[in-house]
Amino acid sequence: MLDFFTIFSKGGLVLWCFQGVRGPAATAPVNALIRSVLLQERGGNNSFTHEALTLKYKLDNQFELVFVVGFQKILTLTYVDKLIDDVHKEFRDKYRNEFQQKGALGLLNGTFDFKDDFMRLLRDAEESSKVRAPTVMKTFEQSLKSQKTVKCMIETRGEKPKEKVKNKKNKGSKKDGTEAVAAPSKASAGDKQLSAAGDKEELTKDEILQKNREEFFRRHMKAGEKSRSPKPDAQKEKGKKPRVWDLGNSNAKVLDYSNSATNGSVEACPVEEFDPDMALGDKNREPGRLYDLEYESDEEAEEEKVVQNPSKPSVKKGGLGGMFGMLKGLVGSKSLTREDMDPVLEKMKDHLIAKNVAAEIAVQLCESVAKKLEGKVMGTFTTVTSTVKQALQEALVQILQPQRRVDVLRDVMDAQRHRRPYVVTFCGVNGTFLICCHLQISFWLIENGFSVLIAACDTFRAGAVEQLRTHTRRLNALHPPESHGGRTMVQLYEKGYGKDAAGIAMEAISYARNQGFDVVLVDTAGRMQDNAPLMTALAKLIAVNAPDLVLFVGEALVGNEAVDQLVKFNKALADHSMAQTPRLIDGIVLTKFDTIDDKVGAAISMTYITSKPIVFVGTGQTYCDLRSLNAKAVVAALMKA
Repeated sequence: MLDFFTIFSKGGLVLWCFQGVRGPAATAPVNALIRSVLLQERGGNNSFTHEALTLKYKLDNQFELVFVVGFQKILTLTYVDKLIDDVHKEFRDKYRNEFQQKGALGLLNGTFDFKDDFMRLLRDAEESSKVRAPTVMKTFEQSLKSQKTVKCMIETRGEKPKEKVKNKKNKGSKKDGTEAVAAPSKASAGDKQLSAAGDKEELTKDEILQKNREEFFRRHMKAGEKSRSPKPDAQKEKGKKPRVWDLGNSNAKVLDYSNSATNGSVEACPVEEFDPDMALGDKNREPGRLYDLEYESDEEAEEEKVVQNPSKPSVKKGGLGGMFGMLKGLVGSKSLTREDMDPVLEKMKDHLIAKNVAAEIAVQLCESVAKKLEGKVMGTFTTVTSTVKQALQEALVQILQPQRRVDVLRDVMDAQRHRRPYVVTFCGVNGTFLICCHLQISFWLIENGFSVLIAACDTFRAGAVEQLRTHTRRLNALHPPESHGGRTMVQLYEKGYGKDAAGIAMEAISYARNQGFDVVLVDTAGRMQDNAPLMTALAKLIAVNAPDLVLFVGEALVGNEAVDQLVKFNKALADHSMAQTPRLIDGIVLTKFDTIDDKVGAAISMTYITSKPIVFVGTGQTYCDLRSLNAKAVVAALMKA
């Protein structure tokens, strides 16, 4: 049984609605469909689930209409697809003249009495699903086995069954090839034997006997040489010796920093000498400003080349052929069909995959564009390729622009008004520059006047605490307390290795609240998405401490792996969380963006699969190599040929 069926325009005007059961109105699920699918260009699948309902929809791009049907997701209604197609066709045909003549005024002032027609179509669709006759089993006479004779089933010894011969067609073809190659060699061997036989007839018996003996001894000597095995080398000493580095220290106690309880205080940590210009990178930057990601397209250079050579004659292809070739591919005031778009969409899909977009996401994007354009009337002198490309660009920009923008500085100031620290937790897989982006964000917050406490919750990887300790000293050297009224701008909270990360994070948040720190950045160990114990520990840390922002750190080099990582991270956080509404990933930090040139597809894959924004982009390893995402620049790089 249907819960509702509604027809509305893309402008939001409801033309007709059917309520099948008593209960809440269809407003909430339809609004969720509009926000999550239609506005976000995620129309690759015509089905959408909202709470206990399943919604199926169909777009009419010619008259800008949307048809939506909703039913309980526990039901399996096989006639829904047929019903929505029949209603779409009937409604269009009935009110076509009104839409064409009156346009938008026809939608505002028109009366759409469609209940009787809808009930008739609903009955027909329900009856058609019941009328389907059950599948009847074949009789023995109709089967292939009845056509076989007894003779063909008898197998003689030494003869291979026919089925096995069929299954080994490839092997047979290989054997035929080898036999063809071997045939001339056998022929040549036969020729040699014949020539040898002719030589033997000319020789005397003693000479033939002597020659056979020499050949016999020669064969045995070769066989003896082959059977001799080379002398075994001297046995290597078992076990591995530890490598001793030239600049290393053999005393392990000198390298042991785990007993230090300084918590990164400036007094206890010696200030080391380093080059500030190397750590900062760009000298001409504005302190505290987060620059947008930039991409230089080649379109302007191409336009300049065209302007510089205006007198270059165009190549004509004979008579009217040039004119018709120029008009080739133009639509000319006709509605687009799927057959028109399929070749272009296939090329677009391959182009997206080549740009590092996950294959599954590329297929869904092209399917969404096809549904958006199918049936749409195009203007004269407009090519299918340019139309599809423009629609795809708009869809990509819409995907990269999030539903809710994450403004970290605004949220930190809001937490300051409530006299509490703003807590950010970082998570991700191994090798994605977790600590690097962690320190870049710390430096950016310090330059905006916020004090930062770094919680060293990576108690697994050797050297993680020492690495954070070194960078804390460097950040304090760049922003000494004297420049901030005697206030320490960054401090490290550490408890060594092998401890519970969730407990360390809780103590760090409490310490930051007592000491008046503005932001707490929780550093966690990198982990693979398939490691259940580590994912359980991460879910526990997030559930216990309830951070304000959970950022997933991913690298821009991955393709299909990006989808797998984010899906499994979110699934693990949901499965291992004890809360009724589990806390999932809130945003993404994309690192190694300077290594991919124009293969920026990972940004599309990550935002499409999670609907979460890319908050920061890492473009290097200095403290200043942090950018905000520019959606238009990323799409320009993605669409570059």
